[in-house]
Amino acid sequence: MPKKAKSAAPGREEQPVPCKQLKVEAAGGSSPLNFDSPSGFFESLISPIKTETFFKEFWEQKPLLIQRDDPVLAAYYQSLFKLSDLRSLCGRGMYYGRDINVCRCVHGKKKVLNKDGKVHFLQLRKDFDQKRATIQFHQPQRFKDELWRIQEKLECYFGSLVGSNVYITPAGAQGLPPHYDDVEPGDLLYFPRGTIHQADTPPGLAHSTHVTISTYQNSSWGDFLLDNISGLVFDAAKEDMAFRAGIPRRLLLQVETAAPARGRLSGLLRTLADRVEGSSQLLSSDMKKDFIVNRLPPYHMGDGAELSVPGGQLPRLDSLVRLKFKEHVVLMVRPDQDLSDETQEKMVYIYHSLKNRRETHMMGNEETEAHGLRFPLSHVDALKQIWNSPAISVKDLRLPTDAEKESLAVSLWTECLLQVVSYLS
Repeated sequence: MPKKAKSAAPGREEQPVPCKQLKVEAAGGSSPLNFDSPSGFFESLISPIKTETFFKEFWEQKPLLIQRDDPVLAAYYQSLFKLSDLRSLCGRGMYYGRDINVCRCVHGKKKVLNKDGKVHFLQLRKDFDQKRATIQFHQPQRFKDELWRIQEKLECYFGSLVGSNVYITPAGAQGLPPHYDDVEPGDLLYFPRGTIHQADTPPGLAHSTHVTISTYQNSSWGDFLLDNISGLVFDAAKEDMAFRAGIPRRLLLQVETAAPARGRLSGLLRTLADRVEGSSQLLSSDMKKDFIVNRLPPYHMGDGAELSVPGGQLPRLDSLVRLKFKEHVVLMVRPDQDLSDETQEKMVYIYHSLKNRRETHMMGNEETEAHGLRFPLSHVDALKQIWNSPAISVKDLRLPTDAEKESLAVSLWTECLLQVVSYLS
């Protein structure tokens, strides 16, 4: 499954090579946006448009330009990425095609002006000034803390990967081939997937910089159906002999599928539909795991020790506990990946993004590692109790023995996913 979200502007992103992460100061102080919660953040991002109005009238339907004469917000947006940031970034080992593209729009077509290998800032600036070329920087959230903070909140809000690109275009130039809107600092422009657009820098400005943030690639109902169908068939085949019956002889050699075979297949699909109606638990195959494995880690300031080293008190049977980093954890029931198809049993998998590498976020073919825990299916009710409760006593978990209850709590605490709120008297 691709690990990159599409840019809101035309042009294909390239794959990265490893590079050092730029050390930047953690974002601090006040912000014109509300970072208290994912929903609060999105509401402040699209203000004064109401969230309900946005999803009812604009989401996946038509563009929306939100113009705001707000100097504070304009200054904040302008601070997200500057032309001067490229000097430091180039010193850290950026590569053409993978981290940076240099391009112009010539006669309505994109002309790429990339060199080979590493990007040198002086050459980049020369192309920018003399060739009037646009600079495209891929996935700046890898290095810019405030964009990490923004995109991490959006990934929590949408439950989907969120990527970004920066475009810096000289005065009187057009970056990429076409819409038309005058967008000022502090404004926000939303357009649905597939909207044709272009960005021009008006004469009189030294250059313009805009950040595109994109999400919801591979998040359609079709994608979700493909993700769940294998689990539905797995369950149905274990319980219904009709799914294990052999297909007609020579069916695979036929040019067209005969009517009886099509009728049999449609009947099996209706059976699967009935099973979905009667079940609250779907066996997700890849979408949940891919999202959590490839998303940003929780935003933090400092060394982030709380994401890798258990803190606080060790949970005991008399502890009141709560789940930590809930927005960064998924619970899945799926066949045991360590057993053969003939002997597969269902297990409960807990995946989280606490140890994900920010510097490889949305960079395509970079190797990613799944972090989490695996439990027997008998633990699923106890885990749901923890998920659905603001706080719960370990001794109240739905497991047969006190030892199993305590062991479950300690396992989650060791993975930095559980916090002891108090000890019961």
